[in-house]
Amino acid sequence: MNVRLIGLGKMGLNIALNLIEHGYQVYGYDHDQKALERARNQGVVTAESLLELAAFEPLKPAYYWLMIPNEFVDSLIEHLLPLLKPEDVVIDAGNSHYGVSIRRYHNLKSKGIDFVDVGTSGGIEGARQGACLMVGGEPEVVRGLESLFLDLSTENGYAYVGRPGSGHFVKMVHNGIEYGMMQAIGEGFDLLKASPFEIDYEAIAGMWNHGSIIASSLMGNVEQAFAKDRDLSSIQGRVDDSGEALWMVQDGLKYKVALPVITQALYARFKSKDEDRFSEKVVAAIRKEFGGHAVYKNT
Repeated sequence: MNVRLIGLGKMGLNIALNLIEHGYQVYGYDHDQKALERARNQGVVTAESLLELAAFEPLKPAYYWLMIPNEFVDSLIEHLLPLLKPEDVVIDAGNSHYGVSIRRYHNLKSKGIDFVDVGTSGGIEGARQGACLMVGGEPEVVRGLESLFLDLSTENGYAYVGRPGSGHFVKMVHNGIEYGMMQAIGEGFDLLKASPFEIDYEAIAGMWNHGSIIASSLMGNVEQAFAKDRDLSSIQGRVDDSGEALWMVQDGLKYKVALPVITQALYARFKSKDEDRFSEKVVAAIRKEFGGHAVYKNT
């Protein structure tokens, strides 16, 4: 099987390398020349345009894996459509709103093209070593791709979750939970910092990540962050929100489901733009460790 991967940033490149390691032929494209060069240097066959990408091994069907921000997906599909053939499959593995994914599914299906939505978790390391994949789409289409998803995912880290749109819906809920968990970790370390004790934050995070009830990959990210900067003095406590928690809170209102923890975690990110607290520094540091998200540096 060959895969045409569009978007060779932090996540996309590691997905490409993961696939290559599993014996797939990967053809990559990115509008950023530096991203193309990095991918070429690591063994990815790259294209300088979508037209060139589509021309590689004209097998039927062709699989296009999109690893780009949601705001660029519609434009990309519009440019890709003239190059697609019936039964080709477009796989959106970014963080798109599930409602938009349903619309994209119907739009492409009306032209004979299949669409699969994949919620992708695990950060940069997961993309390279084994991700967690939440897949939505028509059952027969997903079955034809199941070996790909199993190869890309960590053990027991793949699930077919339902009809088109469901993969991105489940990922939205996942990310909302993530907001709440990170906020709780940040607030805990905020209280440690305010205490009269001389606390080694790295040591505490490391100890908590071995045998405690709150052990997790996020706690491992905290330990890594403190190993690099013992009191996070080099970064600001400004935390961006990528949209999923906002979508989740909106759906909570729509379906009359109370989401107080996730709502408060979202509000804390809004507030972080105005007030520099240690809890927000911890959350910002966690996001940088697992996803390579940008932090605001102190000057």
